Amino acid sequence: MLQIGSVVDGKYKILNKIGQGGMSIVYLAMNERANKQWAIKEVRKDGVQNFEVVKQGLIVETDLLKKLNHSNLPSIIDVIDGDGTFLIVMDYIEGRTLSSILKEYGAQAQEDVIEWAKQLCDVLGYLHSRKPPIIYRDMKPSNVMLKPDGKVMLIDFGTAREFKESSVADTTCLGTQGYAAPEQYGGHGQTDARTDIYCLGATLYHLLTGHNPSEPPYEMYPIRTWNPALSSGLEEIVLKCTQKNPEDRYQSCAELMYALEHYNELDIEFRKKQNKKWISFLVTASLTLVTGMGAVGFKTAENKVTASTYESYMREAEALETTDAQQCMEYYENAIRLNPSKGDAYEKLLDYFLWKHNDSSDFSQGQAAACEFTEDEEQEIRKMLGITGDTNRSNEEYLENDTKAYNKFAFELGKAYYYSYNGVGNKAASKKWLGIAAEAEPTDELNAKNIERAKNLYKIASYYDSLGVRNQAGDSMVSYSDYWLDLTRMVEEETGDSDNILNTLQLYKEMTSQIFSNANNFKEAGITKEQMLTQLENIEKWIDDLHINKGDANASFEEELKKAIIKNMELAKDNVKAAFNMGNIGLSEEGGASDGADTAANTTVS
Repeated sequence: MLQIGSVVDGKYKILNKIGQGGMSIVYLAMNERANKQWAIKEVRKDGVQNFEVVKQGLIVETDLLKKLNHSNLPSIIDVIDGDGTFLIVMDYIEGRTLSSILKEYGAQAQEDVIEWAKQLCDVLGYLHSRKPPIIYRDMKPSNVMLKPDGKVMLIDFGTAREFKESSVADTTCLGTQGYAAPEQYGGHGQTDARTDIYCLGATLYHLLTGHNPSEPPYEMYPIRTWNPALSSGLEEIVLKCTQKNPEDRYQSCAELMYALEHYNELDIEFRKKQNKKWISFLVTASLTLVTGMGAVGFKTAENKVTASTYESYMREAEALETTDAQQCMEYYENAIRLNPSKGDAYEKLLDYFLWKHNDSSDFSQGQAAACEFTEDEEQEIRKMLGITGDTNRSNEEYLENDTKAYNKFAFELGKAYYYSYNGVGNKAASKKWLGIAAEAEPTDELNAKNIERAKNLYKIASYYDSLGVRNQAGDSMVSYSDYWLDLTRMVEEETGDSDNILNTLQLYKEMTSQIFSNANNFKEAGITKEQMLTQLENIEKWIDDLHINKGDANASFEEELKKAIIKNMELAKDNVKAAFNMGNIGLSEEGGASDGADTAANTTVS
């Protein structure tokens, strides 16, 4: 250990000890001849195991630093290799490590962190631009010094290395757990510039949240989990930096620097403002183009701008489907407003409502709540179809111009009303849209099979206005025998169609529900007990043989439909038996014997 007041190498007077690490002590020293302060790092042989290995690492560190010249890096002035000790003389950096600041004050101000990040990004970019590139590999708060003037300095190059393209798996365990990238451990890959980007992202996470990634829970959550006031754009940057796969991170410090300099443009709030500006831009651009290019040139340019913006809205919406419901809907709706004659935005919005908007529904009670079309969602669809522009034409009228897209959307919306709408009058609401699809000509968008489905569903939906309604004479207003024939015809046409299991399951759920609800009405119309039970048995056999691929996107919903159908079948069988045994009960009261008839189940079918 160096003595306070002693002079090293005849010129460096030791003033005091300013730091101590696991294997070294750092002193403040003065070169009295030059009247300049320096830092001296001392590593003693008797204080370190494998001293020669450590010494070689220090030689590598000093050799690297000697080649470098950057304002955020300390300079190496001298190396003194003595008996039992190894001394490195370098710039004295006045300030504190970011780790000590975190320990005392916790999470740091967002704007400060961004400024530090830019400086660190700049110095890492400088290292990566060397020939060969230098990979730092140990970015963490304790290796960054903050000077009083706000400048940060990168210290401790003990794990840095020059990049060699021939090294496939260059690292066994270098870096600091929590901050180190996955490829830094166990020879899982070669470290490169993207390794430093991961480490910087982990460091930013610690600085912004105050949560150390090397401590429990040992995971990095989106930064706004800890502080919702933080920038959503900055959250995206940190998430991208810390992706496990290097290919998914920023690929260079230049790319990361650009993101840091424009982080507010990634904010959700900023994007909302930009969406509004796009509309104004299109109007302004249109006027400018008319003046400068004439009508033909204007139309071409306007179409290009509109198409580009439309696709941008669609991409943004799809990216937010699982994270931000409100913003996702706004992007789809902006796309519709921008080009109401294109069908894909309407379809995507409807698909989002059916499958993703409600994907947090609880299936634990056996309720197939996914693929639900809520009243609020239905109102949103109707609103988008009815919005009018300067021409006083509704969006639906614009969409009708593209017959193929309109017919396809009509089929999907009709099915959504028929099977999934949870408001009043679902079947009646489905008729308009199923009727449009039923009259369509087959296309790639809407094939003949789906047109036939639309016809069948339309026919069944038409019965619902009169089901259960009787005239003054007490007669049913609907022919239940015709209703039965149409139901069974539709089931027979769908049975065996392995191309669309979901359609078949939805239809079987409908069939079992109708037999449960209308067993008595079917009986009065002349449908026999055997006919009804045969239908249920055929469905039961199909269900028993059904294999649902767990990897399918709709697998969970299909499993819940299957459970609902099984439940419906048992209830329907009970009601069929009860309907046909009621007559026997009446005879037994007149003197015949009761055969122990089943009682109609007093429950609501799924």
